[in-house]
Amino acid sequence: MSQLNVVVLFGGCSPEHEVSLQSAAAVLRNLDRERFRPLPVGISRKGDWFLFSGSEAAIEDGSWLSLPECAPCALLPDRSARALLVRGAQGERLLPVDAVFPVLHGANGEDGTVQGLIELAGIPLAGCGTLASALCMDKHRAHLLASLAGVAVPRGAVVGPDAPRAEALRLARELGYPLFVKPVRAGSSFGITRVAQEADLPRALETALQYDREAILEEAVPGFEVGCAVVGRGADLLLGEVDEVELASGFFDYEEKYTLRTSALHVPARLSPADAARVKAAAAAVYRALGCAGFARVDLFFTPEGRIVFNEVNTIPGFTEHSRFPGMLRAAGYGFSQILTQILEEAMRA
Repeated sequence: MSQLNVVVLFGGCSPEHEVSLQSAAAVLRNLDRERFRPLPVGISRKGDWFLFSGSEAAIEDGSWLSLPECAPCALLPDRSARALLVRGAQGERLLPVDAVFPVLHGANGEDGTVQGLIELAGIPLAGCGTLASALCMDKHRAHLLASLAGVAVPRGAVVGPDAPRAEALRLARELGYPLFVKPVRAGSSFGITRVAQEADLPRALETALQYDREAILEEAVPGFEVGCAVVGRGADLLLGEVDEVELASGFFDYEEKYTLRTSALHVPARLSPADAARVKAAAAAVYRALGCAGFARVDLFFTPEGRIVFNEVNTIPGFTEHSRFPGMLRAAGYGFSQILTQILEEAMRA
């Protein structure tokens, strides 16, 4: 069987650039090289694309962009080409592309923009498509659709940059303190603030609006966060074990997500089999309602009363060896390389 050329996209012009480097290095190390020939394509913070022929270690430590193994490139939108145009000292060359695996986090990578380019080019895409990616990045609209699917969501209200301060204060009073202020479209907990009193609301809104043009005020849901890794599409879904985030204090912010300095992850979650099954069912319902395909991690809350409340979907979750997504699937008996192969095979069949 001949190898399939898979473009693995990493980097990107978002605040989550560094996280993407770690995830992409792990994906490249775990790809089945007998079946897939990776074409690592890094996107700089400025948005320039480069085919990188160096080591995964150089991607991981961020030195890749300064190395001579970088060659400017572009994914051709021409559907008849299905190719990567690479520019080098010897001129231009075309590399055929069989699939694209975006390992990009946050804006300009997880929000449907890159997915739109890949779909326009007619190349099989690993992961969620344009619409699902855009919907999942938008916390407000994702909550609306999850609610229509019968899954509970937090009470919330959207505030734009021009909303009168009095209106934001009124909405916050209706929700009650403490509450969370979040960018409507951002990932890795960037721009999120837990607000315990009214005096702190203006600064929290200012922080959130640095990351998006809209902010969402959201009630603080009691209990703890749980997650479920989902792979596949439609009725044919593979679910990982439910995990549980145990916090010493505060919330699962950017630092805690990537250092676990004061928090801990439990896989499987400390839930009864029946409750874990309910979490998985809710995750699958949200995944289908938002049109997800390929893979995603669905995050929810489990309240003291046993209610399951939807939080958000990460359409390109962390892929490092220690990330939640591969950890949940590993606990269910699926190896990292096995899952990557399944994701790519599903993309080729779609």
